[in-house]
Amino acid sequence: MERRVALKNMGLVFGYAVATPTLLGIVQSCQGKKVLDWNPNFFSKDEGTVVHTLLDILLPKTDTPSATDVNVHVFIDTFANEVLPEEQQAFLKMCMGKFTDKVLADTQKESLADLDAEDLEPVFATYLKKQTDEVEEAHGEALQAYFEAVEENGSAVLDDEIARYQFATNLRNSAIWAYKNSEFVGEEVLAYLPVPGEYIGCGDLETLTQGRAWSL
Repeated sequence: MERRVALKNMGLVFGYAVATPTLLGIVQSCQGKKVLDWNPNFFSKDEGTVVHTLLDILLPKTDTPSATDVNVHVFIDTFANEVLPEEQQAFLKMCMGKFTDKVLADTQKESLADLDAEDLEPVFATYLKKQTDEVEEAHGEALQAYFEAVEENGSAVLDDEIARYQFATNLRNSAIWAYKNSEFVGEEVLAYLPVPGEYIGCGDLETLTQGRAWSL
């Protein structure tokens, strides 16, 4: 398997950040739901609570909604459950398990149900730090070997630190994608102009959008 294939497979885990009809359909299906007592389909209840907490650490409520206010957690769970192939579901579960094992070890707590934002944030921040080019290259080679072994033997072992890094960065990337494509953020936070709209070929971007990025 070529590295670009392995990295593509890796990128699909937790949300491939391309505006395909499947992904946009899942995002839209989550918009109107009032999630008062969320029961995830892919994650266990405790895993879902961890994901919910991590998402609001990443995108907290300020003058805009938090990630979970716009149901990013529902999107991620639905995508993992309905779209990911089995081998990528297993990869996601494995990476999340390595991540939460680290949190439990650092906090000396016994179960996921015992974890709160103060427990999760330090570990999450550690793995969201930008890696050097050399580390990224080493990660890419390890992931290539991992996916090749899975393809050939049906199972493989990935370094714990790489697995944790993959979980944190994939969660971040998919959360940001889903957040920006939610209805509220797309229409109320980003610069929104339904199609067809007025065409201004030479307008100043700062004037036209007040410096905001365009909504899809």
